[in-house]
Amino acid sequence: MDAVKVGLLGLGTVGGGTATVLIRNAEEIQARLGRAIQISHIAGLDIASQKIVDPVTTKLTEDAFEVVNDPEVEIVVELIGGYTLAKDLVMKAIENGKHVVTANKALIATHGSEILKAAAEQGVSVSYEAAVAGGIPIIKAMREGLAGNQIQWIAGIINGTGNFILTEMRDKGRDFADVLKEAQELGYAEADPTFDVEGIDAAHKLTILASLAFGIELQFEKTYTEGISKITTEDVNYAEELGYRIKHLGITRKTDKGIELRVHPTLIPEKRLIANVDGVMNAVLVHGDAVGPTLYYGAGAGAEPTASAVVADIIDTVRTIDAPLHHKVPLLGFQDNAMRDTPVLPIDDVETAYYLRMEAEDNPGVLAEVSDTFAKNSISIEAVIQKEPATGENSVHLIMLTQKCVESNMNRAIAAVESLSSVQGDVVRIRMEHLD
Repeated sequence: MDAVKVGLLGLGTVGGGTATVLIRNAEEIQARLGRAIQISHIAGLDIASQKIVDPVTTKLTEDAFEVVNDPEVEIVVELIGGYTLAKDLVMKAIENGKHVVTANKALIATHGSEILKAAAEQGVSVSYEAAVAGGIPIIKAMREGLAGNQIQWIAGIINGTGNFILTEMRDKGRDFADVLKEAQELGYAEADPTFDVEGIDAAHKLTILASLAFGIELQFEKTYTEGISKITTEDVNYAEELGYRIKHLGITRKTDKGIELRVHPTLIPEKRLIANVDGVMNAVLVHGDAVGPTLYYGAGAGAEPTASAVVADIIDTVRTIDAPLHHKVPLLGFQDNAMRDTPVLPIDDVETAYYLRMEAEDNPGVLAEVSDTFAKNSISIEAVIQKEPATGENSVHLIMLTQKCVESNMNRAIAAVESLSSVQGDVVRIRMEHLD
């Protein structure tokens, strides 16, 4: 059979890794497929200086639309990132009847519904394994391996930069700003680290996972997002003392009221496997009704780990390239007519437990006053630690763990506690999950 011709958009970190893996493992891939995959056209910046592919056998251009309009290209691989140009290129490729593979989580999370609808109308596929958790095959696992389950909840460490920062803060007692600077020097964080440390990157990925899990539309705008920039070494240490670790989790859960969709720092018991995922590694914990909890662990970024997922999507596309779309695994795991309109819950309606830290006067009756304020707002205290005051000081840290309560009740309780004359400054609040 003739080789399937692939066009690459982007020859940066992931694009270069994808080309390298396709060339290096060409014989292995052909043995598995029964036909070859040929990189026939590549678009990239400063493309003439590239050293990965042979310019004699591969067309090179700086105009990405040349690739998507090339009649010989059957699969377009979008690896340039961003929203605007990437969307235009993908939509044009679909219009031209080409299959698409992308690693662009922002594109899928924000424009995925429109893109996937266009693909279905044209009878082509859009694959996006590399958009979530890099080299971890979590999309395939959820769409196929767990297809017989009702997914109950997902909790994931799905941003390596944030996980690296929290790991260093815990293991070495460093503060956030210091570790962030090192992460930028190591190339783990961008010069503008907002997407990573404020949870936007993780929210893109969680949006995709929630749609796969629960058959809902992609709804990035409804994902509650909170970053880690306010986490202190004090809270990291207190969490450790209480038998917990702080991780920046993406959590989605199906409840009787709707779907929880949230990214935020979270205390989880230190004995949980996911609590011991450190450094830049990613992990996704999926709980199905039949299988129970399953954990998927691996490199969440990097040239070849991400390329591993991109190439796997190319291979899957080639295997079914001539099959009708209705014979393939649905793009979001559910048939279009089975997509559900289950509401996404606002964060005020989410129920969880909490870690709270406040500074209060070291006087008799203060703890009772604080506890009574929480009780009046329907919040039960599970445990309390009162630290000794520093020499010459008349204030102490109170650390409380609560039982589960609705977020709106906690908001009212915190406002009431902060208004007490015996409490100084703001109450620090970090949500807790036991992941049972």
